[in-house]
Amino acid sequence: HGPYQPYEPGYGLYQPGYSPYDDQIPDPKSRMLAIQNAKAYLLKSSTTSGLNLYDHLANMLTKILDEQPTNAVDIIENISKDVKWAQFQKKMDTLRDEHEILPTFEAAEKRKALFLKANREGHEELEEDIGETPLPNVMETAFYFEQAGIGLSKDESYHIFLALKKLISVQPIQTCRFWGKILGLEMNYIIAEVQYHEGEEEEETEEEEVIEEGGKEMGEVEDEDEKKEKEDEPPKSTYKPPPVIPKEENGTGANKYVYFVCNEPGKPWVKLPPVTPAQIVCARKIKKFFTGRLDAPVVSFPPFPGNEANYLRAQIARISAGTQISPIGFYQFAEEEGDEEEEGGGGRDTYEENPDFQPLSVAEMVDSLSTWVHHAQSILKQGRCVWLNPFQKSEEEEEEEEEEEEKAEEPDELQQEIGPPLLTPLSEDEGIQNIPAWTAQPSTDLIPQYAVAILRSNRWPGAHAFASGKKFDNIYFGWGHKYSPESHTPALPPPVQAEYPSGPEIAETRDPTLEEELAFKAAREEALAAAEEEEDEEDIAEDDEEEEDD
Repeated sequence: HGPYQPYEPGYGLYQPGYSPYDDQIPDPKSRMLAIQNAKAYLLKSSTTSGLNLYDHLANMLTKILDEQPTNAVDIIENISKDVKWAQFQKKMDTLRDEHEILPTFEAAEKRKALFLKANREGHEELEEDIGETPLPNVMETAFYFEQAGIGLSKDESYHIFLALKKLISVQPIQTCRFWGKILGLEMNYIIAEVQYHEGEEEEETEEEEVIEEGGKEMGEVEDEDEKKEKEDEPPKSTYKPPPVIPKEENGTGANKYVYFVCNEPGKPWVKLPPVTPAQIVCARKIKKFFTGRLDAPVVSFPPFPGNEANYLRAQIARISAGTQISPIGFYQFAEEEGDEEEEGGGGRDTYEENPDFQPLSVAEMVDSLSTWVHHAQSILKQGRCVWLNPFQKSEEEEEEEEEEEEKAEEPDELQQEIGPPLLTPLSEDEGIQNIPAWTAQPSTDLIPQYAVAILRSNRWPGAHAFASGKKFDNIYFGWGHKYSPESHTPALPPPVQAEYPSGPEIAETRDPTLEEELAFKAAREEALAAAEEEEDEEDIAEDDEEEEDD
């Protein structure tokens, strides 16, 4: 039946027997039922405002008793309006101000994990970790770069410091360095350069080799099936794509270091894949801004072989090869390894710290670029640091089958590329038109005795280096693009290949002109006339012979 409506016969307070002025006492059960029905009606919520009359009257009475205005009965309507307005304002406050989580608080929640301390029983373990940790002193490096106006805020530097500490605790890392920060359109990349302990990367390389070998076996089976089906197929294009140049092994060349990236301190570190020569060669021809998402596609021409993670790794390899510098004399070649490598013709690719290094003064480091050297191998046009002949494997494996092809390729043999050797002075770097490759200056001219030597790369804007005594470091803050005095122009598509081999066998004859037709007719008539004369002469000769016989 639901709540009873007002004036419903038999259940209202106005009915005889329910009035408080009646002498007759009604049945208690009926009276309680009437009270419950009346309260249920007052608690009925409005379909428009969501309020009910019971709470509204209670709030009005509370307001009147608290304030005790004069002539309350005359302003009862205003009191009712004020009570409703107060409830309406509370809702607006809730929607506008309350429960609003700013991005700063979200980032702070994510970075809370960086400040959590590990459970330690004593201080001995902490002292051992401090002595053997590969964790770099990011705050000290930031202090030196800060003197030249380079670097991040102290808070962000400290957060990166803690993030690197977390990375070292998870990965088996031997050396670690804060490489820099590459800016993106949506998010940025914080990059850590690490080296694993010996033997840690063997499992990954073995897995990659197994995958490649499996792909080769499947390809050989498909080739055998295709040979059987190709007997009656029409001829196909004779174009042969250039051979795929294999990537350098982990720990050598462009893959000497392993790189981890994250968008913000506190977020998980992601390991970048090793770089391939094809990715480096293609990265030189394109210029794309980073988005901050590693799985984002790279839409470009020529098409890039990979996603943004591969493009980021290729740019890191290019920047490192051109901007990793150190004071001259800090590194030296190992005597035993150097002789063997020189005999091989590949150049020296390893070095070690010089224990007898004597640092130069800041004035000497700033005055001449010959006091700085590159300690990273340069990348050749092939996309590798050490040149590799792409036809060497095919010649060894298929000598008997491809003798004729090899003879045809002999005049077009590739010449070995040789780049500048390690520890080459910066004074030999080529400039950009009228701009030098590097700009050297002290951090301050006001207090020269405490100045720091600062170098800025003009070829890779954002790459910096400092040197102060025996301390030096390199860092990069930028968009990951190489400087070009002219606007970037994408590479043109290659020329269209010939649809079929042209030759006299398939070439159509050309229609003769009028002059050629007349000349042809005249020559033909002359030939016919000459033939008739010869026939007449032969007939005359035969007649003469017959007369002589008679």
